Amino acid sequence: MALKVSAADMVAKARGRIKEIATEDAIRMVEDPDVVIVDIRDPRERERSGVIPGAFSCPRGMVEFWVDPDSPYFKPIFGEDKTFLFHCVSGWRSALTVATLQDMGFDAAHLKDGFTDWVKAGGPVEAVTKR
Repeated sequence: MALKVSAADMVAKARGRIKEIATEDAIRMVEDPDVVIVDIRDPRERERSGVIPGAFSCPRGMVEFWVDPDSPYFKPIFGEDKTFLFHCVSGWRSALTVATLQDMGFDAAHLKDGFTDWVKAGGPVEAVTKR
């Protein structure tokens, strides 16, 4: 079955209309109390690769519901007056996420090249403690 639009095309279109933060700039933001870094990777990815210190974990499948103040799943952190920076491994999922959030009226940016580039650039990483 041929798709009308590829995932890569969707990501490219999203990237053309959202705010992207370069890794070096994001590393400088990690300790800013007015910035919330949101990790949308699944728990296995987080356990395998570690996390950005202080990042808030929000599974990709729940983002829209956790951000929406009218949703029964709303998380108060998303009601705070902060800058929100979403990330995944490579920047594809986070680009689509931020484009969707922008459509909802939620102001956010994403880590352009993802967690992989964060690690490559020497950004701080901490291990995830298994529960």
